[in-house]
Amino acid sequence: MVGILLVTHNGLGDSLVDCVSHVLGSVPNNLKVLSVLAANDPQQKLAEGRDLIKQLDDGSGVLVLADVFGATPSNIGRQLCHAERVIGVAGVNLPMLLRVVCHPTTALPSLAKLALEGGRDCIVYMNSEL
Repeated sequence: MVGILLVTHNGLGDSLVDCVSHVLGSVPNNLKVLSVLAANDPQQKLAEGRDLIKQLDDGSGVLVLADVFGATPSNIGRQLCHAERVIGVAGVNLPMLLRVVCHPTTALPSLAKLALEGGRDCIVYMNSEL
């Protein structure tokens, strides 16, 4: 099963995981969070991220989902993507995360594509007249 690592500012990743737990009734075992605070040393967080990648990768790979592209968490996530069997997607949101956790047997490249589609396709106008 592909591992999923959220790399986010502050407690955003933990909040997203709480929402997944609310929707699904539990937190999938293949989901972990690397929270990055302003005071954190990025190199230390990178080392923590590498450890989490090792924990998550059962041979199927790891999907890294980061929040804002170009910010410290996604920069750490991009460096984590240099490892074998790791693909990263920035712009994580709840629809994206729910899409990937609901497809536990999907291969890594296809799961990354589902993440992109889930994040993009669920951004819609709520007013019918627009």
